[in-house]
Amino acid sequence: MTNDPYFVPGDCQELGSYVFTEESIIAFARQFDPQRFHVDAEAAKDSVFGSLCASGWQTAATWMKLNIAAGAREAQKAKAEGRVLPEFGPSPGIRNLRWFKPVYAGDEIFYSRTVRGTRPLNSRPGWSVLELTSEARNESGELVMSFDSAALVRLPEAEQADI
Repeated sequence: MTNDPYFVPGDCQELGSYVFTEESIIAFARQFDPQRFHVDAEAAKDSVFGSLCASGWQTAATWMKLNIAAGAREAQKAKAEGRVLPEFGPSPGIRNLRWFKPVYAGDEIFYSRTVRGTRPLNSRPGWSVLELTSEARNESGELVMSFDSAALVRLPEAEQADI
């Protein structure tokens, strides 16, 4: 991994938080993960969770929503300051996705991502792979989800070299 001025290993960005409501849990689960402990509060009482809880996929999808919103805020700030930000491309995937604790109705979950580093892509000159570790924690600071991911990024210097 190489260092660059935009993505410093160890830098952690707080992405925001989300309060999981019974309504949002059920709506998401009905469409994408209709298991009884996600769609039926009464049936969930007799499950291993003991109460209605969010789908892990909803927890992960909420990370993506907050990640995109944080990027949009940073882009607005950079534009106002006259700075150019790296261009984000697609992600080649995630690894080590884990759900550690259930997320129940009423829980507020706090999301973050931490830079592990970047490395240039030989197959795509001007582009690098950004490696991240992302986490979601509950109000008590307990880890409820984590995963490692990568994203293609084009650093502004690379864009200028192509002109």
